[in-house]
Amino acid sequence: MATTRNVAVLVGSLRKDSLNRKMAQALIALAPPGLDMRLVEIGSLPLYNQDYEVDPPSVVTAFKETVAQCDAVLFVTPEYNRSVPGVLKNAIDVGSRPYGKSAWSGKPAAIVSVSPGAIGAFGANQHLRQSLVFLDMPAMQQPEAYIGNAGKMFDDNGGIAVESTREFMQKFLAAFEKWIERNAVARPPALAAAKNDAKDAKVAVT
Repeated sequence: MATTRNVAVLVGSLRKDSLNRKMAQALIALAPPGLDMRLVEIGSLPLYNQDYEVDPPSVVTAFKETVAQCDAVLFVTPEYNRSVPGVLKNAIDVGSRPYGKSAWSGKPAAIVSVSPGAIGAFGANQHLRQSLVFLDMPAMQQPEAYIGNAGKMFDDNGGIAVESTREFMQKFLAAFEKWIERNAVARPPALAAAKNDAKDAKVAVT
């Protein structure tokens, strides 16, 4: 029996009508049966501060537990000033600390970057990969997903209106599913049980 993989989807924009949030939701709808993809919100996380590592706020603990229980992570991000948005970098930092207790370590990852501009947030996509190397997150190399000219990408129901892009993203998700199977770390029984118990867990935006 095939294993269903739990994928945390992080969006690097907090804007309600964000093109990247629309893409994330469209990808969740397109996900193959073997991927259970769920949004993990990052807007309520405090700015990373080493002072609270000993006694972290409950929202930080909940976020790290949610990420830890996932098999893989999909990042969907815009580009700010040729780099990763601050809110997404903050979530990465919060989840990685304290040193030696990173929630990200070993989790297969993929990146989709979306922009109304022509280059598809290339800068953010590449800068994020640099962080993933240090975090020990094997990031899928191919296919790459730089989605430009996204202003008219979505229909009134939130689906991907451009057929060629929709077909490409389906192939991207199929490749990501294979990538997860190649790189997924065996999960201890106790953690697997915790994953099932918290399947519907979600860090809320405040």
